[in-house]
Amino acid sequence: MIPLRDSTRSRQRPAVTIILIAVNLAIFLYEASLSPRELGVLINTFAIVPAHYLTPGRFGAAEVLTPLLAAIFLHGGWLHLIGNMWYLWVFGDNVEDRMGHLNYLFFYLLAGVIGNVAHIIADPFSRMPTIGASGAIAGVLGAYLVSFPRARVLALIPIAIFITVAEVPAVIFIFLWFLLQLVNGVATLGVPTQATAGVAWWAHIGGFLTGVFLASIFSSRGRYRW
Repeated sequence: MIPLRDSTRSRQRPAVTIILIAVNLAIFLYEASLSPRELGVLINTFAIVPAHYLTPGRFGAAEVLTPLLAAIFLHGGWLHLIGNMWYLWVFGDNVEDRMGHLNYLFFYLLAGVIGNVAHIIADPFSRMPTIGASGAIAGVLGAYLVSFPRARVLALIPIAIFITVAEVPAVIFIFLWFLLQLVNGVATLGVPTQATAGVAWWAHIGGFLTGVFLASIFSSRGRYRW
């Protein structure tokens, strides 16, 4: 299913969501301007390589810690970028509205980092660089599920060789999305990342669970305020 829009309207302009999309686009355009050698250096420097975290002392703290955050802003192609940014646009504005701008920004980055850590734990011996904002956006989906359980999502739904448009409860849409991540994640445990089309399923799972558990803490309507 592909979301087109949701039924919940935000009360304020989603400034942080717009900035995040613009930053991701700008960085991707920078990636596209590089030569293959330069791009390879960039990816090898800032992507998540789980095996690096098993060799303490061989890599400096900056080389180990920087990719946890930097990899969130890198993408492997136009489809990768557009898919992530579209989900962020559909669901991010409401989560930002509920949390407030600064809370939302910190939450987004934290979900992305924890998602990357989950990927490292699930595939610790992989030497394949992985990049993308999927873990952070999965966190946004988790927070949306908790914050707007009665919302509905207008989505493109493939049925056999046909595609229809239907409005479905957000709970069902996001549950099915997470179920797909979980099934694939469990199925690929112990399988090298390069053999799974390079998809870091556990980054999605880790980010999503972060969103579910931290949504109420980061909500500006809650008892805690960052």
